[in-house]
Amino acid sequence: MADLAQSPDLPRDADGPVFREPWEATAFAMAVRLHQQGVFTWTEWAEALAGEITAAQSAGDPDLGDTYYRHWLAALERLVRAKGVLTTEEMTDRRDAWNRAVRATPHGQPIELGRGLV
Repeated sequence: MADLAQSPDLPRDADGPVFREPWEATAFAMAVRLHQQGVFTWTEWAEALAGEITAAQSAGDPDLGDTYYRHWLAALERLVRAKGVLTTEEMTDRRDAWNRAVRATPHGQPIELGRGLV
């Protein structure tokens, strides 16, 4: 895949890829950045994403497009672990920190990972 933003599978409008939730754009950006840093090739990415989608379909996902970025995130997490970027424990720690920050952030304010720390 020469340019991930040109993938026909991405939800898009006339201006380019569109996202239903802010976290989807963040997951997209993380995948692009990790590729740019040489963590994985587009071929590896495509295989990981296809594997997640296939597994989800086998488990009953009707593939209506609304779960696409959940598969995207699962593929990203799998590659990050496989490539040794983060361990499962480190990913859990970061997810927990994010969840604390989300709960501690007033509606409409930017989420800062330092919020919610005891």
